[in-house]
Amino acid sequence: MINFKNITLEDKEIIQSFTLNHWRRNCELSFINLFSWAFMYRTQYAVVNDFLLMRFFYNNELVYMMPIGNGNLRQALQTIIDDAKSLDKPFRIQGACKNLCGELEEAMPNTFKYSVNRKYSDYIYLRENLVTLKGKKLQSKRNFINRFLKNNSNYEYKNLTPDLVKECIELEKLWYNKNVTSDERDALSAERTALTSAITNMETLNLLGGVLFVNGKITAFTYGGAINYETFDVCIEKADTNVEGAYAMINNEFAKHIPAQYTYINREEDLDIEGLRKAKLSYQPEMILEKYNVELI
Repeated sequence: MINFKNITLEDKEIIQSFTLNHWRRNCELSFINLFSWAFMYRTQYAVVNDFLLMRFFYNNELVYMMPIGNGNLRQALQTIIDDAKSLDKPFRIQGACKNLCGELEEAMPNTFKYSVNRKYSDYIYLRENLVTLKGKKLQSKRNFINRFLKNNSNYEYKNLTPDLVKECIELEKLWYNKNVTSDERDALSAERTALTSAITNMETLNLLGGVLFVNGKITAFTYGGAINYETFDVCIEKADTNVEGAYAMINNEFAKHIPAQYTYINREEDLDIEGLRKAKLSYQPEMILEKYNVELI
């Protein structure tokens, strides 16, 4: 049986030694997400034969992530298949991006069946496009920013620092109380827990964030971190909905301040939320990253 370990802050270096050097752009591979959501998904990891293996619980069902490494993939897959069997659980991989399905077939032909769920697809953008907002299709975003600037010429953008965390949490509470419906309460309460865990540990996580001030008061904030050396994950974005253009402004300012080494920005999933899907599509993603569930035939 594999000796899986709960993910803690102390595991950042070993986990990122695999994820940062890999080409996958899934938002689940951001260490900020792995750590801050571990309370909900009971995420665990192990390193076996130069592969990073991770498992978690989704809707109380055991699932695995696609192994990450450069060795014998067939052996790594058999290891987690055997682990599920030892626990008397069905085997399932969740979040395997499309390119990995070919790798799975090559490693273990005619062994798996695949299904995709659109609501878990990641929206990935070229950083440069979010910075410049060039072109007719992004005209509406430039309009929002122009209206924001017209009404808030005294705005200020700052990098998120530990001394601003308390005020950001207060803004999130105001946003939550104003916007959350009864159907969303459980999910967004969990998001609040993850958010608080992330930003209160921002220095250890190497979390990068931005804060927008209007009249000396926090109006919007956002944060994220690396998925790999060329892809940055935006984990959270919150704004005062009474301030027109605040979301467009924090999005644009943060894109400008994300280090230039990141070619791509992953803005995560829409979870089948109509308004969220519309907003993410309106920024003209470079790609929509489909992620598959993988089960034994």
